[in-house]
Amino acid sequence: MRFIVSARQLGFSVDDIGLMIKEAQRGKSACPLVREMIVARLAETEAVFKDMNTLRGRMKKAIKEWEAKPNKAPSGDMVCHLIENFIGKQK
Repeated sequence: MRFIVSARQLGFSVDDIGLMIKEAQRGKSACPLVREMIVARLAETEAVFKDMNTLRGRMKKAIKEWEAKPNKAPSGDMVCHLIENFIGKQK
């Protein structure tokens, strides 16, 4: 059970853990597979982190820009001028 808990804490999925256990049941070391998987998981995590950090920056910029802007009632195609005027300013 300790193996499963530790693997989950490192971000391995239940399917990943199953593959590791199968490798061990075949009498093979699961370590090469684990190393390969953790490198892949880190790359995935880094990409998500980068995207979230970009989104965070965009949100902070929106909050700062919108602080002094008035509320407006919708008109025609406009739902919320804050969002509609923000589009296209993304880096």
